[in-house]
Amino acid sequence: MKYRNKNQARNNVQDISAKQANRQTKVAGGDFVDKLHAYRDQHAHALFSSLGRIVAAPFNSIMTISVLAIAISFVSGFYILEVNIQQLAVHIEANNQISLFLRDDVSEAHANKLAESIRKNSNVQNVKLITKEEAATEFQTYSGFGSAINELEKNPLPIVLQVLPKKNLDDMHELEALQKEFQQSPEVDVVQIDLQWIERLQSITNVVKLFANMLSILLGAAVLVIIGNTVRLELHNRREEVVILKLVGATNSFIQRPFLYAGFWIGFISSIFAWFIVTVLMLILRYSVEKLSSLYGGSFHMLFLSLTDTLTLIVVSSLLGVFASWTVISYQMHTTRLKKQKILKV
Repeated sequence: MKYRNKNQARNNVQDISAKQANRQTKVAGGDFVDKLHAYRDQHAHALFSSLGRIVAAPFNSIMTISVLAIAISFVSGFYILEVNIQQLAVHIEANNQISLFLRDDVSEAHANKLAESIRKNSNVQNVKLITKEEAATEFQTYSGFGSAINELEKNPLPIVLQVLPKKNLDDMHELEALQKEFQQSPEVDVVQIDLQWIERLQSITNVVKLFANMLSILLGAAVLVIIGNTVRLELHNRREEVVILKLVGATNSFIQRPFLYAGFWIGFISSIFAWFIVTVLMLILRYSVEKLSSLYGGSFHMLFLSLTDTLTLIVVSSLLGVFASWTVISYQMHTTRLKKQKILKV
């Protein structure tokens, strides 16, 4: 009975193995799950083997990554400079307000009604009314001639409406139209706004944006060239391995895969180092810039690369590395195929 159970168990195992073998032979190379696992293992092997080759040549890798990190940090640095300039423009937008000096015969009640009507304007963000008494107090506090106004029999200062327009740094034509609209009001004596200063600030911001974009394009091209040349040298050093793989029937995608991952690793690691470079430089400048802002009575705080900016930096750098590698490998494979066809024709 004991031996009979053992034989029966052995036969069951053999039947199960035979069924699995028959199931695998029905589909060449296994079913979809088996192919998916094989595809995953191939990519994992190419991913970590390419990283191992970079680590195995530390001197060349450090030199290449250092140059790329400096180039990428220039792009990131100008980007964060542009962001801080935009923040500065928004931070001082209160200085770009339109001041409406009302006529002397306009009462405070009438001025309040005028302020309410101006607040309903779709191009106006806020309106602040400064009475004659408040204007006199402010004049005495900041002008240095406070005793002079006390000698006058009547307060000569008018009621002032401080109007803060919407998007006042984006469209100069709307701002000029708003100024003309206020000037036509019968209660308004003088409309004061420094349009020239705003235009200069706009010009500075546009120049910084244009320069940052041009520099980004140039340095992006430099990153492509450096990574492409690095991959080309790696392909040249492994040309015998590539020839053997082609002889045994390896596909172009299988041959290209390790080089594409090598480009990915170079771009990824370079972006991490570039982030550290930009962050350290911003930390060094932060104290001096904020101290300068405090001396002028401001509360400006420098912005750093946000989480979204950091992720974008890493993704774009990695994709540039993959694209540069793909371009070089495709060109080299195409050139090799043409040479092979010429040899066969001969």
